[in-house]
Amino acid sequence: MTHSQPPIDITPYLVEDLGTGDITAAIIPEATHTQAEVITREDMVLCGTAWFDAVFNTLNPAIKIDWQVQEGDNVTKNTLLCKLQGSARALLTGERTALNLLQTLSATATVARQYAEAVKGTHCKVLDTRKTIPALRDAQKYAVKCGGCYNHRIGLYDGVLIKENHIMAAGSIAKAVQTARELSTVAVEVEVESLPQLQEALAAKPDRIMLDNFSLDDLRTAVALTAGSIELEASGNIDLTTIRSVAETGVDFISIGALTKHIQAIDLSMRIKLVV
Repeated sequence: MTHSQPPIDITPYLVEDLGTGDITAAIIPEATHTQAEVITREDMVLCGTAWFDAVFNTLNPAIKIDWQVQEGDNVTKNTLLCKLQGSARALLTGERTALNLLQTLSATATVARQYAEAVKGTHCKVLDTRKTIPALRDAQKYAVKCGGCYNHRIGLYDGVLIKENHIMAAGSIAKAVQTARELSTVAVEVEVESLPQLQEALAAKPDRIMLDNFSLDDLRTAVALTAGSIELEASGNIDLTTIRSVAETGVDFISIGALTKHIQAIDLSMRIKLVV
């Protein structure tokens, strides 16, 4: 499974760990070469190989990495993910940064795969949110797609999402939508918290309406009321135990912050196998 990857600038991640230099790896003779392997200690969806490769390629372009599984694959625990060979210093220096990125993006893809599977067979698409790890927005958005879910807006610049506080500040849903239309040509979405608010939003004619914390009955009512005339997105307090029921109400999208913020890094291990 392949997906378009965002541009990768690995420098900030290396600078964070390296600082003025790796004073521990300096104890290894510069000419020492080694072979290493990375395995996973738990089931996962592999994601982030390009970031992993970029760490070592930046430190030493001569390092060779041989992946045994492919990006987006479901992988079982204790599987060999890749073999590496090259400068021992560079491998030891890049180990933690490379594993940090791989374990985080694989965790994101793994959670996304679980949610994608949970709504399989419905027409509903699961969306991520902007609740991402700082400095990893583009990478996590990529991982979400790798896992089988979809991206909501990337940031504040590529879509209008009018929420409760925006409505309060603007004066009304109608005023907020009208002003948004005047200022930009991007898609406009409005969040509502009740069926009466839904009617108000429908009159304002946004491109999509977010149904925040609606009960299943109210979601079904909203779907019946709109009859496919506008895209509907459900959000709020939805998890793997409830998402199927929400999807079956007929909404078009469900946004889940947990895809990027409720993740637990995959347990990965890199081991030196041979020193030459």
